[in-house]
Amino acid sequence: MESVEAILLDAEDKMAKSLTFLNEQFSGIRTGKASPALVENIQVPYYGTPTRLREIAGIATPEARLIVISAYDPTALADIEKAILAANLGVTPMNDGRVIRVPIPELNEERRKEMTKVARRMAEECRVAVRNVRRDANEHVKNLQKQNAISEDVRDQTLKSVQQDTDNCVTKVDGLLRAKEAEIMAV
Repeated sequence: MESVEAILLDAEDKMAKSLTFLNEQFSGIRTGKASPALVENIQVPYYGTPTRLREIAGIATPEARLIVISAYDPTALADIEKAILAANLGVTPMNDGRVIRVPIPELNEERRKEMTKVARRMAEECRVAVRNVRRDANEHVKNLQKQNAISEDVRDQTLKSVQQDTDNCVTKVDGLLRAKEAEIMAV
Protein backbone atom coordinates (compact mmCIF):
# COMPACT_ATOMS: atom_id res chain seq x y z
CA MET A 1 0.00 0.00 0.00
CA GLU A 2 1.26 3.44 -0.90
CA SER A 3 1.95 6.08 1.69
CA VAL A 4 0.98 9.73 1.46
CA GLU A 5 4.66 10.70 1.39
CA ALA A 6 5.32 8.36 -1.55
CA ILE A 7 2.40 9.84 -3.48
CA LEU A 8 3.64 13.40 -2.84
CA LEU A 9 7.24 12.55 -3.82
CA ASP A 10 6.09 10.79 -6.97
CA ALA A 11 3.90 13.75 -7.96
CA GLU A 12 6.73 16.26 -7.32
CA ASP A 13 9.15 14.10 -9.33
CA LYS A 14 6.78 13.83 -12.30
CA MET A 15 6.09 17.58 -12.23
CA ALA A 16 9.83 18.31 -12.17
CA LYS A 17 10.32 15.98 -15.14
CA SER A 18 7.60 17.86 -17.03
CA LEU A 19 9.47 21.13 -16.42
CA THR A 20 12.76 19.57 -17.54
CA PHE A 21 11.12 18.29 -20.72
CA LEU A 22 9.65 21.74 -21.42
CA ASN A 23 13.10 23.29 -21.01
CA GLU A 24 14.51 20.79 -23.53
CA GLN A 25 11.71 21.58 -25.96
CA PHE A 26 12.25 25.32 -25.56
CA SER A 27 15.96 24.93 -26.28
CA GLY A 28 15.04 23.56 -29.72
CA ILE A 29 13.01 26.62 -30.70
CA ARG A 30 14.93 28.91 -33.02
CA THR A 31 15.32 32.44 -31.68
CA GLY A 32 17.54 34.11 -34.27
CA LYS A 33 20.80 33.37 -32.51
CA ALA A 34 22.86 30.23 -32.93
CA SER A 35 22.49 27.55 -30.27
CA PRO A 36 23.80 23.98 -30.37
CA ALA A 37 20.51 22.89 -28.79
CA LEU A 38 18.79 23.75 -32.06
CA VAL A 39 20.40 20.78 -33.85
CA GLU A 40 21.86 18.46 -31.20
CA ASN A 41 18.80 16.19 -30.93
CA ILE A 42 18.20 15.78 -34.67
CA GLN A 43 18.09 12.09 -35.57
CA VAL A 44 20.64 11.16 -38.25
CA PRO A 45 20.60 7.75 -39.95
CA TYR A 46 24.11 6.55 -39.12
CA TYR A 47 24.89 3.11 -40.56
CA GLY A 48 21.17 2.36 -40.61
CA THR A 49 20.58 3.39 -37.00
CA PRO A 50 18.86 6.66 -36.04
CA THR A 51 21.43 8.49 -33.89
CA ARG A 52 21.34 11.90 -32.24
CA LEU A 53 23.55 14.42 -34.01
CA ARG A 54 25.41 15.27 -30.80
CA GLU A 55 26.58 11.64 -30.55
CA ILE A 56 28.23 11.56 -33.99
CA ALA A 57 29.48 15.14 -34.35
CA GLY A 58 30.94 18.08 -32.50
CA ILE A 59 28.67 21.12 -32.49
CA ALA A 60 30.07 24.63 -31.98
CA THR A 61 28.84 28.21 -32.30
CA PRO A 62 31.89 30.30 -33.22
CA GLU A 63 29.70 33.29 -34.11
CA ALA A 64 26.33 34.55 -32.89
CA ARG A 65 24.58 33.46 -36.10
CA LEU A 66 26.54 30.35 -37.13
CA ILE A 67 26.54 26.74 -36.03
CA VAL A 68 29.49 24.59 -37.12
CA ILE A 69 29.09 20.82 -37.12
CA SER A 70 32.19 18.65 -37.46
CA ALA A 71 31.38 14.96 -37.83
CA TYR A 72 33.62 12.45 -36.10
CA ASP A 73 33.21 10.31 -39.23
CA PRO A 74 33.47 12.48 -42.39
CA THR A 75 31.43 9.94 -44.38
CA ALA A 76 28.38 10.92 -42.29
CA LEU A 77 28.40 14.57 -43.47
CA ALA A 78 25.90 13.95 -46.28
CA ASP A 79 23.49 12.16 -43.93
CA ILE A 80 23.82 14.95 -41.35
CA GLU A 81 23.07 17.57 -44.01
CA LYS A 82 19.97 15.65 -45.16
CA ALA A 83 18.76 15.23 -41.57
CA ILE A 84 19.08 18.96 -40.87
CA LEU A 85 17.11 19.77 -44.02
CA ALA A 86 14.47 17.16 -43.10
CA ALA A 87 14.13 18.62 -39.58
CA ASN A 88 12.47 21.68 -41.17
CA LEU A 89 14.19 24.23 -38.93
CA GLY A 90 14.10 26.99 -41.53
CA VAL A 91 17.88 26.84 -42.02
CA THR A 92 20.04 25.65 -44.91
CA PRO A 93 23.22 23.74 -44.07
CA MET A 94 26.37 24.24 -46.18
CA ASN A 95 28.65 21.21 -46.51
CA ASP A 96 32.26 21.91 -47.55
CA GLY A 97 33.43 18.29 -47.22
CA ARG A 98 35.01 18.75 -43.77
CA VAL A 99 32.40 20.57 -41.71
CA ILE A 100 28.80 21.67 -42.08
CA ARG A 101 28.07 25.32 -41.50
CA VAL A 102 24.52 26.29 -40.59
CA PRO A 103 23.95 30.05 -40.83
CA ILE A 104 21.04 31.21 -38.70
CA PRO A 105 19.09 33.90 -40.57
CA GLU A 106 17.44 36.82 -38.81
CA LEU A 107 13.82 36.02 -37.91
CA ASN A 108 11.17 38.23 -39.45
CA GLU A 109 8.21 39.45 -37.39
CA GLU A 110 5.81 36.84 -38.78
CA ARG A 111 8.22 33.98 -37.99
CA ARG A 112 8.77 35.36 -34.46
CA LYS A 113 5.02 35.34 -33.80
CA GLU A 114 4.78 31.81 -35.18
CA MET A 115 7.60 30.64 -32.88
CA THR A 116 5.87 32.33 -29.94
CA LYS A 117 2.71 30.35 -30.71
CA VAL A 118 4.73 27.14 -30.80
CA ALA A 119 6.25 27.99 -27.41
CA ARG A 120 2.80 28.72 -25.96
CA ARG A 121 1.50 25.38 -27.24
CA MET A 122 4.44 23.56 -25.64
CA ALA A 123 3.85 25.38 -22.35
CA GLU A 124 0.16 24.48 -22.41
CA GLU A 125 1.03 20.82 -23.03
CA CYS A 126 3.32 20.97 -19.99
CA ARG A 127 0.55 22.53 -17.87
CA VAL A 128 -1.81 19.74 -18.95
CA ALA A 129 0.80 17.13 -18.01
CA VAL A 130 1.23 18.74 -14.59
CA ARG A 131 -2.54 18.77 -14.05
CA ASN A 132 -2.71 15.10 -15.04
CA VAL A 133 -0.08 14.33 -12.39
CA ARG A 134 -2.19 16.26 -9.86
CA ARG A 135 -5.31 14.31 -10.86
CA ASP A 136 -3.54 10.96 -10.49
CA ALA A 137 -2.08 11.91 -7.09
CA ASN A 138 -5.49 13.14 -5.89
CA GLU A 139 -7.12 9.85 -6.97
CA HIS A 140 -4.47 7.84 -5.09
CA VAL A 141 -5.00 9.91 -1.94
CA LYS A 142 -8.79 9.59 -2.13
CA ASN A 143 -8.48 5.83 -2.62
CA LEU A 144 -6.29 5.59 0.49
CA GLN A 145 -8.94 7.48 2.45
CA LYS A 146 -11.72 5.20 1.10
CA GLN A 147 -9.69 2.18 2.23
CA ASN A 148 -9.48 3.79 5.69
CA ALA A 149 -5.68 3.90 5.42
CA ILE A 150 -5.65 7.64 6.17
CA SER A 151 -8.02 10.07 7.90
CA GLU A 152 -10.04 12.80 6.21
CA ASP A 153 -7.76 15.44 7.74
CA VAL A 154 -4.65 13.80 6.26
CA ARG A 155 -6.46 13.49 2.94
CA ASP A 156 -7.37 17.17 2.94
CA GLN A 157 -3.85 18.24 3.91
CA THR A 158 -2.36 16.04 1.21
CA LEU A 159 -4.76 17.33 -1.45
CA LYS A 160 -3.86 20.88 -0.44
CA SER A 161 -0.15 20.04 -0.66
CA VAL A 162 -0.58 18.50 -4.14
CA GLN A 163 -2.45 21.63 -5.25
CA GLN A 164 0.34 23.87 -3.94
CA ASP A 165 2.93 21.80 -5.84
CA THR A 166 0.78 22.08 -8.97
CA ASP A 167 0.41 25.85 -8.59
CA ASN A 168 4.17 26.26 -8.09
CA CYS A 169 4.93 24.15 -11.14
CA VAL A 170 2.44 26.05 -13.33
CA THR A 171 3.98 29.33 -12.13
CA LYS A 172 7.41 28.05 -13.21
CA VAL A 173 5.99 27.04 -16.61
CA ASP A 174 4.58 30.56 -17.02
CA GLY A 175 7.95 32.07 -16.09
CA LEU A 176 9.79 29.85 -18.59
CA LEU A 177 7.26 30.80 -21.27
CA ARG A 178 7.64 34.54 -20.58
CA ALA A 179 11.43 34.24 -20.77
CA LYS A 180 11.29 32.27 -24.03
CA GLU A 181 8.79 34.71 -25.59
CA ALA A 182 11.07 37.63 -24.66
CA GLU A 183 14.03 35.78 -26.18
CA ILE A 184 12.11 35.05 -29.40
CA MET A 185 10.77 38.58 -29.79
CA ALA A 186 14.15 40.26 -29.10
CA VAL A 187 15.50 41.68 -32.33
